Amino acid sequence: MIDFKKFEKYSKAGPRYTSYPTAPEFSESFTKNDLITRYKNQPKDRAVSLYIHIPFCRSACYFCGCNVIFTSKEDKKARYIDYLKKELAILATHLDTNRVVTQMHFGGGTPTFLEPSQLDDVIQTIKKTFPNFANDAEISCEVDPRYFTVEHMEVLKNAGTNRLSFGVQDIDLKVQETIHRIQPFETTQNVVKIARDAGIQSINVDLIYGLPYQTKESFRRTIEKIIELNPDRLAVFNYAHVPWMMKTQRKFDETTFAPPATKLEILKDTIGFFTENGYKMVGMDHFAKPDDELFMAIEKGELHRNFQGYTTKGGADLIGIGLTSIGDGVDYYVQNFKDMAMYENAIDNNELPVFKGYSLNDDDILRQFVIMELMSNFALDIKKVEARFGIDFKNYFSDALAMLGEFVEAELISISDEKIEVSPTGTMLIRNIAMPFDAYLHKIPEDKRRFSKTI
Repeated sequence: MIDFKKFEKYSKAGPRYTSYPTAPEFSESFTKNDLITRYKNQPKDRAVSLYIHIPFCRSACYFCGCNVIFTSKEDKKARYIDYLKKELAILATHLDTNRVVTQMHFGGGTPTFLEPSQLDDVIQTIKKTFPNFANDAEISCEVDPRYFTVEHMEVLKNAGTNRLSFGVQDIDLKVQETIHRIQPFETTQNVVKIARDAGIQSINVDLIYGLPYQTKESFRRTIEKIIELNPDRLAVFNYAHVPWMMKTQRKFDETTFAPPATKLEILKDTIGFFTENGYKMVGMDHFAKPDDELFMAIEKGELHRNFQGYTTKGGADLIGIGLTSIGDGVDYYVQNFKDMAMYENAIDNNELPVFKGYSLNDDDILRQFVIMELMSNFALDIKKVEARFGIDFKNYFSDALAMLGEFVEAELISISDEKIEVSPTGTMLIRNIAMPFDAYLHKIPEDKRRFSKTI
């Protein structure tokens, strides 16, 4: 038995570490010229990963923290596709697009809110621009089950798609009504069948805990029902409540949220349930079957983390395409404009639509490695870090190790001369455990940190 009440003190604002340094450090001082220079200097034998952002949704899901445009107007979608094509053409003048593509991911918004013919048009343009896809390239798409048809599946299958992620969040009707997303279980069941019938062998389901009116018992009913779909992976995210950023989240009555101790109970119960049903925990919020490459990667200590979450496709430069997309390379991050008018204006001027970015220094690259190893593999090989970066770990990170002392005392981690290892309970607090290594976070007073709560 775990007394989660004593862990409530760890419920504080903290990053999810899809990047390090995190997005608040991005600056407009990083310009399109900085990105062009990076593109010119990238090795031709280094692979690329493509992320394409489709920002449209028909209506608002109140929990959502994504950059979304709500519309039902067909002309907006057609116009956006035209600009995506123009952006790809501009990109091809600065980047060697003959490099091998190991990953392509469609996110949003709702990518399948595009008509099947529109989605096919975008895919064909991408493949003409980037003609060299690896034979084992991971091609994936986020899917809102409410807007997915057999025709969408045919387009994605013809494009070589081998992984789909279905957004569910919760099947409890009261929760669905509150978050403004009515999605009967049968709707999800039907689209999963469409995918299986098309031969898709890797299906992920997204769930969220911490939403209004959720209880340990209600969420247990959700996961018991979801297991009937036999997904290959599950992502079970902690709801990120950031009402200062997302106006729709202000519609929630915060008294309907479960307290941190209950959220930890829900997470513990979820981990136990999926483990008993043949899944293994991967990273801080994913589960996979033992024969899934995600789980095999964590067994080898080769799991990676980027803006799409956890992946086995490391060693590639991420190219973000479309409104608000984020890309990264060995020593930089870059983000496209979030405002449609500014995005279009840049492209009309035959320019990459760069909004802001960040150039990593040597300390950033070292801390990025440490944080991502902990977030991905729940362990850190100290000797490997010392050899790779030429440092004395305990001297370099003396402040961080001192801050980790309380986690050692709580038996959430163990630290030796060789390794930092996270305990099974500690995995539920991995964001907190990574935070001592964040050089930027400690410059911000705790009451000024603009992140979601870690619990």
